[in-house]
Amino acid sequence: MTLLSFIIPTRDRPEELQRTLAALGALETPRDSAFAWCECEAIIIDNAGATPVQVPDVLANGLPVQVMRLRANLGAAARNEAATRAAGKWLVMLDDDSAPDDGALLALLPHVPEQVVGLCADIRIPQRGREAGGLPEVPIGCGVALRRDAFLAVGGYDSSYQFYAEEYDLAAKLIRLHADEPGPIFAHEPQFRVTHRKVATNRSMNTILHRLVRNNAWTIQRYTPDAYLDAALRHMLDRYRAIARKEDAMAGYGAGRQDVEESLAHQPRAPLPQPLYDRFTGLAATRAHIKREHAIRPFTSAHIIHPGKNEWAVRQALGELGVDLVDANETADVHVIGTLSPGPLLDAFDQASASSRVLKPWEPHPARRAHADRATLHT
Repeated sequence: MTLLSFIIPTRDRPEELQRTLAALGALETPRDSAFAWCECEAIIIDNAGATPVQVPDVLANGLPVQVMRLRANLGAAARNEAATRAAGKWLVMLDDDSAPDDGALLALLPHVPEQVVGLCADIRIPQRGREAGGLPEVPIGCGVALRRDAFLAVGGYDSSYQFYAEEYDLAAKLIRLHADEPGPIFAHEPQFRVTHRKVATNRSMNTILHRLVRNNAWTIQRYTPDAYLDAALRHMLDRYRAIARKEDAMAGYGAGRQDVEESLAHQPRAPLPQPLYDRFTGLAATRAHIKREHAIRPFTSAHIIHPGKNEWAVRQALGELGVDLVDANETADVHVIGTLSPGPLLDAFDQASASSRVLKPWEPHPARRAHADRATLHT
């Protein structure tokens, strides 16, 4: 059995691809692994680059490499083409500028509980901290291992998204596919560490903002229940307007708004039922964790620190417990980190002052804990 297939799309970034392959070739086999790298594979998808990709057939550690050259740039959906060819039980999604720090996956993946379909990496950007993005049950595409059968069952990535926010559409489909699971179906493994160099080549902030606005609007339109649809769209547009101003990318934001106006009505409506939507947004994980912390050591007031993605879920979970939210000038029983994205959450917790009680909004558990904690989402 082939345990895993590395899936790496690339387009006209040969130097970065070579650095990534060198990192993969340097991965060692853990002592407690029943698998070796020669029993796995790496599939490089050349996304219709100007110059065909040239790579070795086998890396230094014995990892076999194959190349698929596409006639058109499919964006993230190029991964789908590789997934159909892959022999691995797990698809390890990387970018051409990201790679695991060590070979821990060989020892980890055989023991992931069957209910977990995605193992999310602890992704670090050199000199910048952890990667932003993602939610408790939404992975980041440059560092996640996905079960091949589940990925193919939902059709993989939507080709219309190209790049950016395509993981949200994929996560919604996977959550729906596994609706009978009380959750979570994604785990966050600190031993699975990935370095994302995040080079600027072929990255335009205007293009990024355009696609973030459009693709997030499409995802909201597809999966958000009617009661929250308008508010979710407004919140998303306000958030990316602020980001566009900060990044001097208002032209991209405007292009995204125009694209949304022209395309939103054509998106298929498939709202998630409330329990699944709460998992998708991270509210379910936040509600369960804060409720558990409150039961262990009750508190009546809280101040939110490091606000970020889906801060509203933190506010809602605290409000449901009758906890008063106070500002920075008032004394609070606890400080609660206000972002659900795992990277910024963990960075904020690492930097937190020891002089006050600081709570994470949810706990990024590894697979063995994710399986054990399922029942708490319904207590």
